This record gives sequence, C-alpha cells and structure tokens, in this order.
Amino acid sequence: PLVADAEMLGAPDPELAATMGFSGFGKKARTFDLEAMFEQTRRTAVERSRKVLEAREREKEDQTEKEFRIPCAEPSASASSATGTGSTLTERETVGSESEDSSNEELTGPSTQSQSSAKGPAEDTDDDDEEEEFIGPPLPPGFKDSDDDDDTEEEDNNPVKKIPDSHEITLQHGTKTVSALGLDPSGARLITGGYDYDVKFWDFAGMDASLQAFRSLQPCECHQIKSLQYSSTGDVILVVSGNSQAKVLDRDGFPVMECIKGDQYIVDMTNTKGHTAMLNSGCWHPKIKEEFLTCSNDGTVRTWDVNNEKKHKSVFKPRSVQGKRVIPTTCTYSRDGKLIAAGCQDGSIQIWDRNMSVHTKFHCRQAHASGTDTSCLTFSYDGTVLASRGGDDTLKIWDIRQFKKPLNSADGLPSFFPMTDCCFSPDDKILVTGTSVKKGGGSGKLFFFYRETFQKLYEIEVTDASVVRCLWHPKLNQIMVGTGNGLAKVYYDPVKSQRGAKLCVVKTKRKERQAETLTQDYIITPHALPMFREPRQRSTRKQLEKDRLDPLKSHKPEPPVAGAGRGGRVGTHGVTLSSYIVKNIALDKTDDSNPREAILRHAKEAEENPYWVAPAYAKTQPKTVFAEVEPEDDETDKPEWKKRKI
Repeated sequence: PLVADAEMLGAPDPELAATMGFSGFGKKARTFDLEAMFEQTRRTAVERSRKVLEAREREKEDQTEKEFRIPCAEPSASASSATGTGSTLTERETVGSESEDSSNEELTGPSTQSQSSAKGPAEDTDDDDEEEEFIGPPLPPGFKDSDDDDDTEEEDNNPVKKIPDSHEITLQHGTKTVSALGLDPSGARLITGGYDYDVKFWDFAGMDASLQAFRSLQPCECHQIKSLQYSSTGDVILVVSGNSQAKVLDRDGFPVMECIKGDQYIVDMTNTKGHTAMLNSGCWHPKIKEEFLTCSNDGTVRTWDVNNEKKHKSVFKPRSVQGKRVIPTTCTYSRDGKLIAAGCQDGSIQIWDRNMSVHTKFHCRQAHASGTDTSCLTFSYDGTVLASRGGDDTLKIWDIRQFKKPLNSADGLPSFFPMTDCCFSPDDKILVTGTSVKKGGGSGKLFFFYRETFQKLYEIEVTDASVVRCLWHPKLNQIMVGTGNGLAKVYYDPVKSQRGAKLCVVKTKRKERQAETLTQDYIITPHALPMFREPRQRSTRKQLEKDRLDPLKSHKPEPPVAGAGRGGRVGTHGVTLSSYIVKNIALDKTDDSNPREAILRHAKEAEENPYWVAPAYAKTQPKTVFAEVEPEDDETDKPEWKKRKI
C-alpha cells in the first residue's frame, strides 16, 4: 500500500499540480553523501598543496642554477630555466583548472610572488599575482617593494613628519603653573596638577568642545602637586606633593592609601618607616602594579607597596664623593623595572639594582653642575639609553654601560622649575624637552632632538610662559604640554594620531536650558502622613515650563550696581568701616553746624500742618507755653574746680 501511495504521489494530475502551484511536485529529491564529499575535498587539497610545493622547489632550483652557473654553460642554463618556468606555468594552469572559483584558488596555496619578482621577465606578472602579495607566507628579508614603501621611506628620512603638531587644543587648568601631567595607559583620561593645589580630571570621550574637566579636587590640601602618574594597569594614581606623604587615589579621585610619615628625630633614615621631609618626585613600577617609588629631601629613595601603608619596602640612600648624605631631586625605574635611577643635588646620577639597596650599580659623579636640581631622568624604550634634564640648562643622553661620559649633550635650554622633564618619542628616535622663560621674556618652546646625533629637528612655540611638563603618549601619538600660566595643551594630527583629543573636538557644546535654573529640590518622605506628604512630580519638564510662566518664580533679581549709582539706586561700596562712613556721613552735603537753625528750618511747615505734638495738646493746652529762659550763672566767683568744663 505504501508503494502504491508513493506511485500515486509520484504521478499527480498535471491540472491539479498547476492549480495548486506545485510546479516541481513530481521531481525526485537529490541525496548528498557528506563523508564522500569531505573525503573528495581532502584529496583535492592534498593534491593541490603537493603540486604547489613541487613548483616552488623547481623554482628554487632554477634560481640557484642562475646564481651559480658557469659562463660557458649559459645557454643550457637558460633553456633549463625556460623549461622550469614552463612547467611551473603549466602546473599553475592545472591547479587553476581544478578550481571552480578563482578567488578560492588564491586563498588555498602559498604565494609565489616573491620568487617570480626575483626571477625577472620570464615570470608571469599579471594583476592576479599582485593580489597574492597579501596572501601566504611573509616576504623574504631581502625583498623590498618600492611602490608600497615610498611614504614610509620619506618618514624615515624626515623624522619631522612624525611629529603630530598640525592641530592643538587648550585645557584651562587654572592660573598657576601646571606642574604635573598624567595619562592612563589607554589614553582615555588626562590628569593635571598645579601650584594651585588642584588636581583636575579630563575625560576625552566625555568632553565636548567646551573642554571642561569633569572633576577637580585638592588631595593634599595646601601642598603643591609635584608629580601625577597612572599605574601600569591604569586603575590607581600616584600623587606626589610638597608634603612628606605620598597618596594613591583611584580613577575617580577617591583615596586608596597614604604613606606613613617617618620619625624626624631618628638620625638613621633606614630605621624610619617613611619620609621625614618634602617629597620631590615619584613613579610607578612598570611591571609590578602594586609597587611605586618616591624620593625626598630627607636624602632617601624609598619603594612602597600599595597594600602596606605602614612601612616602606626598601630604602636607597644616595651618597656624595665624601660619603655624605645628598638630596635626590628626581627618580625613576628602568623600562624592565630592574634598575632604579636617581638624580641628586650634587650633580650626580646614581643607579641601583632594585634588589640590592646598599651599593650603586652605575654612577656618574659629574653628570650635571653641582648645586643644581636635576629635574628629570627617563629611560628609552629599548632600555639602553638614559636621558637627563639638568638644572644647569642642559639635556644629556647616556649609555648606562659606558656611564662615564654622555653620548650627546645640548645646552642653552633654560629651566626654572624643579620638574621640567623630557621624554622619548614612541619610535625612540626623537627626544623632547621644554624651556623656561621669565615673565615678558618671550615664548616657552618645545624642542625636538634627533637621538643619534642630537641635531635639533624642530621646535614649537607653545605660549608666552614656561614649558614645564611634556608627555608623548605612545598609543595616542599625541603630545601633552603643561605650561607656567595654567594651561595644558594637547598637540595632535588628525591622520597620525588616534582617539584622545580627536574625540572631543568634534562634539558641539551642549546648550543649557534656561529652565534648569528653576529646579527646586524635591524631598521624598515615604512614611509621612497624608496631610504632610508632598505631591509627586509627574514631569519635570512640564513643571519647569509652568514655573517659567509664573512671574514670581521666574523673576530675575536685579544685579548689584557696579560703579556709580544710577536709576535711583546707590552705587556699591566696600564692606569696610571707612567705606560705610564715606557712604553715610562724608557724602552728606547738608550743613548741620548750627542745630538750632537746622530745627527751625522746619518750624513754619510744622506750625501750619501740626502732626506730632500739637494735636495731643489741642484740648488741654491750646496755647503753647514755653519755659522761661533763665539767666546763666556767673561763674567768675566760683572756685576753679567748680567751674563747668567745656
């Protein structure tokens, strides 16, 4: 019965099929054997790979014969080369004929463009071969493509093109010197600190074109900010200020830990738990996210752990040639975190192994002029070179393996601040530093030096004040600059730079709604009695619109008068006693030298229109009676001590 039903279903009525729309109703369904298909695909792939490998081996053999052939055997070698080439092309055609789709063929086997470009005109140089450059194994070391590398070679020959300075934005930190800059590793947030004790947070992704900081705080009260730096993971911030205790904040500015203060009456600084004098600098360990470093006027460099605020981890004590204590003015870790370097007031640079705090591993006694503050030390990204910015108006670069003499030096770079710094470019080829100027003495500049020759490549006039801090972020490829007049400038290039300042300059300023100024606090009292419960505000916008129409709520009070009074209003004065006297007494033009005349001036008006005294005595004393004037007593005959003193 089932077979009969199948036969019946297999031969339907053509009129019924046309009516019901089953045009392909009577066709037999295709069946697929997946295992057979996978096996066929595998065999095809193996065969193609084998043929391509054979072709590459033959090409290598032909290339070797060309390089080492004997001059007398030149014709035979060329014939074999032609034969090899022909066989290669034939096998390529064979491989291509087996493929149904040409694009699939390009993705299957490795590229042979490198060999064909080296062999010369005998090879096939079609457009398809150009596409194969981007597919397959990497090119050999000696291969160079002039068409693709023109722009790169121009940039290598001219490093100035790598400097992102075509555009800039200005962040207004305050009015005093911006003495600290910090960028998190991802480049999303910038923090600035200054001589006005403020630390401000700037979020590039959240800012609009108004360029306003989203948070401002004073973490160290009335101490100037010396240094700010994000940790290697970007979750905490090290704050070094003018007091003796460094602080660690989280990303939003809330305190995480504060270093302990040492006992200032103990002579040996090793036995104190913390610094006893003003801090100068600090930085995070590049690999260990919980460890950081500080240096102080107590003559020590200390390492700390974020999880232990009660005591330092280790102490490094710089010493002068005579073995006396010397003050470190700056400190830093090497890029791998194994070395700790400090620049001291006697002009020396001393470097310790992080695990051995007693003796220095490298030191240079006369790196800079004695008695000047070395304001910055920074290691190059390759870790072999150290750059130092001295208070003697110089910038020097050192090879720590040959630490007696600098590799290069540049002078004539004035520095008036103990935190003027320098930094390397992301490609490690350019060194950047800023210069200081006196007030009205010109513009502070940012100088770019070529690392190998110390040739001055470029300079940027930043502003009419000193350039204190500079920072070249490797991910953003943007340069941040802190100046002496409270500005933080960001230099970027729309093409070469990434994110950062490019995110906020494209956002338009958000227009404030005037109605927002009329909002009143709504007090929520869920357990209040019904008679005291305030009605819940259904819509803030509607309420604001109603308040705007209300003349009492939307009345703007008149601002105080500035300068001289006008419109019947008295001009503003100070709040001191002298200004009050000037306003109320000294400016009174009426002459009250004779009080009798001053009172009788109003006698006629009072007699015609009595208001105060006369109506009270209208019935009892209609006629006014004045007291009789008594003659003055003759005081001439009285003793001296009884006479009235005037």
